[in-house]
Amino acid sequence: MSGRWYRYHEFYPRSTPRQAKGGIKAQSKRGAFGQSWWAKRWIAVLESFHIGARLGRGRSYARRGQVLSIDVSEGCVTAEVQGSRSQPYRVAIKVKPLSAAQWKKLAKALSGQALFVAKLLAGEMPQDIEEAFTDAGLSLFPEKLKDLKTDCSCPDWSNPCKHIAAVYYLLGEEFDRDPFLLFKLRGMSREELVGLLDTAGGEAGKQGFPTKAAAYEAELQAPEPSEPLPCDVDAYWNRIRLPDDLFGEVRVPTLPAALPKRLGSFPFWRAEERFLEAIEVVYQEASTVGMDVFLGEQS
Repeated sequence: MSGRWYRYHEFYPRSTPRQAKGGIKAQSKRGAFGQSWWAKRWIAVLESFHIGARLGRGRSYARRGQVLSIDVSEGCVTAEVQGSRSQPYRVAIKVKPLSAAQWKKLAKALSGQALFVAKLLAGEMPQDIEEAFTDAGLSLFPEKLKDLKTDCSCPDWSNPCKHIAAVYYLLGEEFDRDPFLLFKLRGMSREELVGLLDTAGGEAGKQGFPTKAAAYEAELQAPEPSEPLPCDVDAYWNRIRLPDDLFGEVRVPTLPAALPKRLGSFPFWRAEERFLEAIEVVYQEASTVGMDVFLGEQS
């Protein structure tokens, strides 16, 4: 490619994208993408590759909702992005998966750190997990631009183009919600990683005793204990007087949508409003109606 063509292409007139309907919109309205250190690290790695103004255009696409779909599988991300043409562009981002031997070596290093296991199973990426990767001669994040194989069906010769960059940024936000997607991109699902950590836990697993990983996972999956039904036949067939404090204190919660806020944002949210902001209004209105029904003021 000649320098003349390169300069022409670099300053090729910007096209105006068609308005997308029902696209995935970035949750960050301005400033940095991602809140957690691992999401910010993903974005910082991409920006360190110095791929120019296309990243800025990608941010704009991500915030406008031009990305119509994103699918994350092991080692690969596929997406559709609405550009200036009627047909959405097809985007593919491939990350080289770690081999089975590399994962086994890494799991052995991670399982020796109880804090690593606990944080991972709680949905949090340990701050110094990159050191464990480095000690194993591996890397969690891409180190060079060529570590990412990207392709887009758009006519732009630049790679990555603005459509690919938009997907990069939305992935960064999604890593906030689910850090295990980073491992999935490297070829290991959450379930497989938990099993691998359990296997690498040492003699405890071999002797039939639960390892830290297995015990923690079992605790997360354990059903809530239920109170057995009473065996009093008379009480069953005849109405009995309910205690006055059967429901305890009934009041509108001071913090609306507390449980959804603990669960985090909805994956790849598609709306103008942020998910947690939108659901909070619903909970507030439902609480008011529920209180009126309870007090008999509304049927």
